[in-house]
Amino acid sequence: MQHHEFLARVRELGEYASQDEAAKVTDAVLSVLAQRISPGEVDDLASQLPAPLGQALAQAKQAQAESFGIEEFYRRVAERVGARPRTAQWDASAVLATLAGAVSGGELNQIISQLPSGYAVLFGKADLAS
Repeated sequence: MQHHEFLARVRELGEYASQDEAAKVTDAVLSVLAQRISPGEVDDLASQLPAPLGQALAQAKQAQAESFGIEEFYRRVAERVGARPRTAQWDASAVLATLAGAVSGGELNQIISQLPSGYAVLFGKADLAS
């Protein structure tokens, strides 16, 4: 998937007014995701995404994954985009559902397996991908 295709899909799912808004939300969600998963997984994920998205992940990568729940995930996304946590849930879902369609099933499973069960639904999955 090309960068512009990824952003177009996020824009469609999130019903954003512009490609720039979709890009801002995408960067915010991927940055928070990079804090939550292991550094090696960040690298693996980045390798399957278009370069600008991979770079956003690499810049946000931590020395080790932080452990925080879904509400904190929303709070951090909301803080980055200047929105309410409920809006951040919508934003995260638009980006992560697009991400789920852009990476291999194996990679998606690796990401979801590092997150508490409440996260899977954001990727458009009830559980691990089959």
